[in-house]
Amino acid sequence: MKVVIPLADGFEEIEAMSTIDVLRRANISVTTAGIPGTIVKGSRGTQTIADRKLSEIDMNSFDALVLVGGYPGYVNLSKSNQVLDAVKSFNAKGKTIAAICAAPSILAKAGILDNRKATIYPGMEKDIPRPRPGRVVQDGHIITSQGPGTAIEFALKVVEALAGSGASAKLRRDLVC
Repeated sequence: MKVVIPLADGFEEIEAMSTIDVLRRANISVTTAGIPGTIVKGSRGTQTIADRKLSEIDMNSFDALVLVGGYPGYVNLSKSNQVLDAVKSFNAKGKTIAAICAAPSILAKAGILDNRKATIYPGMEKDIPRPRPGRVVQDGHIITSQGPGTAIEFALKVVEALAGSGASAKLRRDLVC
């Protein structure tokens, strides 16, 4: 399984790093893709070097797309036509799409949440069409979560979707969740 995680300036560090770490612990290949370049600054000022520039990535070569929140990271992601096109393409192909914090609003902007249940950062419920309570909400191939405090639970749900419940349960035990 191959996952792409686009990172734009202002991304939420806890959500990004926790998800990357948990997925890699499950032996899932993760590629981080910086927008516009490979040096990306998180919402708390942490500089990160992405594996590649998003413009260099063939999104069709990935099995899953994970979008993290953070301000203004999610706004910057939502301005990327490549990200919006990937969301639509992954959805059309039934590939796993996961979004945490404010990032579910990007899925709504792409028009893929109209008939789906999802969650989002508390207070942003108006930004998605069918908000549901819950730390992590899965509706088919779409996984959404509320924020930094739900990052590990979110990542474990992505592992479950991509590698099965056994892999997720093992990691849950190993991480003492």
